[in-house]
Amino acid sequence: MRCGWLKLVALGWLGALLQPASAESLRCTGGSVTEGDLRITLMDRCGAPRLSDAYCAPVAGPGFQPVPPWLGSFVAPCVVTEEWLYDRGPGNLPVTVRLRAGQVQSIHYGHSSR
Repeated sequence: MRCGWLKLVALGWLGALLQPASAESLRCTGGSVTEGDLRITLMDRCGAPRLSDAYCAPVAGPGFQPVPPWLGSFVAPCVVTEEWLYDRGPGNLPVTVRLRAGQVQSIHYGHSSR
């Protein structure tokens, strides 16, 4: 009986570990923003970022090797990617929001080494 109980607990832990990670969200004075929200929603709820950067990230299909940046614009299409940095004041971690094709792709808290 005890062995069956241990297997059940082990399966529960394994199931919890295999759950997909929850998406980050950003709480602003105008409301919350989550992955999948549009750029205009981010701007409306959180305002203008402290810093922003935009670049054209090459699009590669499964199994394709990455295209060198100098060759990417000639060979492969690209998607406009933006990174917005929000400084939330003393005692709060900075937040970097990555947008691809006008949609929030990821939200990252803290300083990034990317």
